[in-house]
Amino acid sequence: MDEFDRFYHMDRRPRIRGLVYRWLVIALALAVSAWIVKGIEIHGVLSLFVAALMIGILNAFVRPLVLILTLPLNILTMGLFTFVINALMIIMAAKVVRGFTVTDFWSALVGAIFLSIISFLINLFVSDEGSLEVIPPRWR
Repeated sequence: MDEFDRFYHMDRRPRIRGLVYRWLVIALALAVSAWIVKGIEIHGVLSLFVAALMIGILNAFVRPLVLILTLPLNILTMGLFTFVINALMIIMAAKVVRGFTVTDFWSALVGAIFLSIISFLINLFVSDEGSLEVIPPRWR
């Protein structure tokens, strides 16, 4: 079997565990963000998981389009406008999900910043498959 055949016949199982992992990371980050930010409220565990699912769906389908449309503004602000887009995704999820409320835009903006930071920190130590790993620093 040559190199092409090995690549072509690689493991093609569905990556369900990675999707569930990302959903749980968003749910945990959203719960912590709601605990920290005063204007974000989650009423129940089911609302938390549905809101995390909705944010994940919006981030997968709507956010890339909005990022492309606002690319000049994003370049002008050196990427900080992305937090505004993330806040809009949180507001859209709050409009759809019952039991997940966001009082105003500023709460959503601060929540988006916390959501990004917490998700980044969690993703540093957990792989896509859900196993715990430590990524060594690159400056050595």
